[in-house]
Amino acid sequence: MTETNAPPLSGRKQQAARNDTVILDAAREVFLADPKAPIAAVAERAGVGISALYRRYTGKEELLRRLCHDGLLLFTAQAEAALTEPDPWRGLTGFLREIVDADVHSLTVHLAGTFTPTPEMGATARRSGELVARLVQRTHDDGSLRPDAVLGDITLLLESCAAVRVPDPARTRELRARHLALLLDGLAADPVRAALPGPAPAAPELNWRWRTP
Repeated sequence: MTETNAPPLSGRKQQAARNDTVILDAAREVFLADPKAPIAAVAERAGVGISALYRRYTGKEELLRRLCHDGLLLFTAQAEAALTEPDPWRGLTGFLREIVDADVHSLTVHLAGTFTPTPEMGATARRSGELVARLVQRTHDDGSLRPDAVLGDITLLLESCAAVRVPDPARTRELRARHLALLLDGLAADPVRAALPGPAPAAPELNWRWRTP
């Protein structure tokens, strides 16, 4: 009996996992574009019924918490991996490149203050802050980070990169990598300047946000 029922159950679990991924991807797109958007807009973007969404999440606030906590967990995992890099500067800069490329801080910039964090989220945030503080301290200890740079500068650096956005996602990633390279030169105690990645931003790319709706 168990063997007969196992395949359908497995299929339902797989479908539920696929639906959850689709919903979260849609929610990220919708709420980054408009943090005030209703949860119905997420269901529409995901191509699922509103009842399917409510089976997974009780409401918009829970969905926002899930999005941001997932970002925190990714941030924490990347920081832990960076601490295994023997070279402190490579560890810090590699971590920053990974986080900027993953676009973790767009959620922070757009969604901060729109929901009540859970105690679990608070614990994860404190853990991530401790890990990045260790990354910063290692670079201070070996002299690779300029002595007046502090943890808060790293936070603002990441939020600054997240603010870079143009309509083309691939170009957005390229411009963020370029902006990060400039900022890293400012953090280095003795910068070795390499060529900046990607073409320089063009005027139309910077002006698109001023278009009339």
